[in-house]
Amino acid sequence: MISVTNYRTEEGRRAVEAMLSRSQLETGNVQEIVDGILADVKANGDKAVFQYTEKFDGVALTKETLKVTQAEIDAAYGAVSPELVAVIQKSAARIRAFHEKQKHNSWFEPTPNGEILGQLIRPLEKVGVYVPGGKAAYPSSVLMNVVPAHVAGVKQIIMTTPAQKDGTVYPTTIVAAVEAGVDAIYKVGGAQAIAALAFGTESIPKVDKICGPGNIFVALAKRTVYGHVNIDSVAGPSEILILADGTARADYVAADLLSQAEHDPMASAILVTTDAALAEAVCKEVKAQTEKLERKDIITVSIRDYGAVILADTMDEACDLANAIAPEHLELCTASPFELLPKIQNAGAIFMGHFSPEPLGDYMAGPNHVLPTGGTARFFSPLSIDDFVKKSSLICFSQEALAALSDDIITFANAEGLTAHANSIRIRK
Repeated sequence: MISVTNYRTEEGRRAVEAMLSRSQLETGNVQEIVDGILADVKANGDKAVFQYTEKFDGVALTKETLKVTQAEIDAAYGAVSPELVAVIQKSAARIRAFHEKQKHNSWFEPTPNGEILGQLIRPLEKVGVYVPGGKAAYPSSVLMNVVPAHVAGVKQIIMTTPAQKDGTVYPTTIVAAVEAGVDAIYKVGGAQAIAALAFGTESIPKVDKICGPGNIFVALAKRTVYGHVNIDSVAGPSEILILADGTARADYVAADLLSQAEHDPMASAILVTTDAALAEAVCKEVKAQTEKLERKDIITVSIRDYGAVILADTMDEACDLANAIAPEHLELCTASPFELLPKIQNAGAIFMGHFSPEPLGDYMAGPNHVLPTGGTARFFSPLSIDDFVKKSSLICFSQEALAALSDDIITFANAEGLTAHANSIRIRK
């Protein structure tokens, strides 16, 4: 199922290249289909949304059934166990507490010579959050996308999610949405939902930004409407990279690798270690544990195609490899993980030590689990408060303060051939 390879070998390099070259967006004519849906919804609004929802999801919507009602919200709370509601509330509270610390205030700095410079920070007006439906519900995804927007002060948070065949939304999705602070939930999925949020329809308002994961149709639709609205990112398959030394337990490491492999056949799970005995033991544990897991068919494909156990000569070499891959999730399963931290440059989230497994971050730790994938941790960051605010520069000069810089501005403007710019300053002298 999985075997040990050395990073310096051709096989080791191929394993790394396979992870870096993954793309769920290489999908033939899907872009053409998405473009047609976007254009149709932009031109025909609700009518097109209803037609695509019936075609793809088998649900016949009307203006009256499109939006989740208070009665449906009450029913959802009745359908979810009190224990799970309490867990969702606890998770939301921890996520909220973490993101509260990311807040920044507007600032103004006056100077004695009559200048006032500053930065004005304002929340976005409307944000759309897409939540997948399909075969499973992911209330954790709802919390991670909505809570930061709510903390940032976004005035209206709209959620879209595909309905089940009976026209209802998963109860756990509704409960998580309410606990997180969603203002309205619409029973729409796929590219048609992204189009509705980007362009607006008779029933669904146009938003300023769209965030949330989805299938290939959703990902391509988000990428296409970027510019009409802002988006969080175009997310790729999940990935985990574990750096481990001889103090790591093979069963722990294998379990953490499999926790990501079960997401998707294209998910990537890689161990890099300096300990040959651990590498062999992890390979055996991966095989043994996979046989006991419900999603073993998905795991088997993921591990076969994008999994690897790689031997590095030194931990410095292992860190270099981690920085080259720039993984979504990075676990440092070593005796002294904080000693490695200065060597790590690129990672979405870093899990330190033997008792900080990746699923902790998915559900309860508090930091956001919406992370850069596909090597984009080299230049992207986790979803945060910053994704839901905008900043305006503030400039206020007195007559005397402007006079002190007038000659410099005129010289600069003339050098660029912009004489009207120069005149705007000269006329005030």
